[in-house]
Amino acid sequence: MSNNTSPRVGLFATCLVDLMRPVVGFAAVKLLEDAGCIVDVPVAQTCCGQPAYNAGDTSDTIDIARQVITSFENYDYIVVPSGSCGGMLKHHYIELFEGDSEWAPRAQAFADKTHELLSFLDDIMKVSLTGLKLDATVAYHDSCSGLRELEIKKQPRALLNAVDGLNLVEGTEAETCCGFGGLFCVKYPDISEKMVDAKVDDIVATGADTLVAGDLGCLMNIAGRLQRRNIDIKVRHTAEILANMTHGPAIGDPMDDA
Repeated sequence: MSNNTSPRVGLFATCLVDLMRPVVGFAAVKLLEDAGCIVDVPVAQTCCGQPAYNAGDTSDTIDIARQVITSFENYDYIVVPSGSCGGMLKHHYIELFEGDSEWAPRAQAFADKTHELLSFLDDIMKVSLTGLKLDATVAYHDSCSGLRELEIKKQPRALLNAVDGLNLVEGTEAETCCGFGGLFCVKYPDISEKMVDAKVDDIVATGADTLVAGDLGCLMNIAGRLQRRNIDIKVRHTAEILANMTHGPAIGDPMDDA
């Protein structure tokens, strides 16, 4: 921990947030600063390396991981608004450098400081959200990496339940994969489509008017299928709800004139 009483947090914004949904990054910064953190977004950060890693390109993944570790080493915590990227940073970097006398300890120290946003707010910062109100019936989707690699389950639900007027409903298949899986949806589109259709059916059955999750890849996949099936359910990252940034277009909606 730094000498300052406020922890210094390096925000790993993720590629999808940076390129497709910047509001999630702004929401993450607001939530972290409201929790008492000093937040920085290192300009040298790049992709976490997961696409290359999943494709078997170990050499390029190692180069990416070294660059990311170096960019974030001097922070008290590394926080990422994605269970998928968080799993890559926290678990697979350690595997990449196993047996490397120089980089293995650096990867371990990096992993020990890395947290997904919602679990960091709930488990580490112990935030108590007040003054939030949203009249909505909300279903939560548990992303595969967040749930299974990082054990994120209760944290987002605890935070969402603090929002006045928000009715949190559970789908029977809340923990089932949406079919995105990064490269999976590209390599196996027919299987992916059946999986996301089953996910959409389950969400519709809850009666929710809004779907939230902690992974933008899942959200974009589900939002796209909802749109193609002409189902009017809003889709947002959980950070947008908790930071009270729900006034702009939801994921998959046409952009406004601004």
